[in-house]
Amino acid sequence: MIKHPLQIIPPLLLLSLLLSGACSNLSDYDSEQVQSTLNDSLITTTESWDVRMTLMQQERARIYIEGNYAISYQSKERAETHIDGPVYVQLFDTTGAVETEAWSRRAIYLEQQSEFELYDSVRVLTNTDRELYSDYLVWSQKTDRITSPRFVTIITPSDSISGRGFDGLTDLSEYVIEEPRGRRIID
Repeated sequence: MIKHPLQIIPPLLLLSLLLSGACSNLSDYDSEQVQSTLNDSLITTTESWDVRMTLMQQERARIYIEGNYAISYQSKERAETHIDGPVYVQLFDTTGAVETEAWSRRAIYLEQQSEFELYDSVRVLTNTDRELYSDYLVWSQKTDRITSPRFVTIITPSDSISGRGFDGLTDLSEYVIEEPRGRRIID
């Protein structure tokens, strides 16, 4: 038996009206959840092994970093690269010479903030034989400073000092430790 075209149209029309009505009657919360899910699906990731990166600043190499593995996340809200190590970092001065070296087990580069976060067994060595040890350190490319809210130890040719809360220049020539502990040898 052949159905008349008018008998088929009403069920199709009813189905389309129900579907369109169901989608437009989403609560604000449900709409936000749908949008959040759509935004999450817009994250791009890139993986790399045996990583070697050079970041340029004013047409010269400013930082060189090596690691075993890196994964970069890119979305509208964030752009960051996680690097597993051992991680090795070199900071160059304005002449292109290595000013500071650093080692850690892992690092994160936060692109919007222009910051590197170094984690786990962080060691910093300057070209003036100053050393810093910590389990967490932040290097800001914008301010060219290193900071840490955690415990740090600095060893220089003439003294050593430890404490919590650190802020200083990348070559460790000037720094402040908020809660210092240590000793100094005075001639």
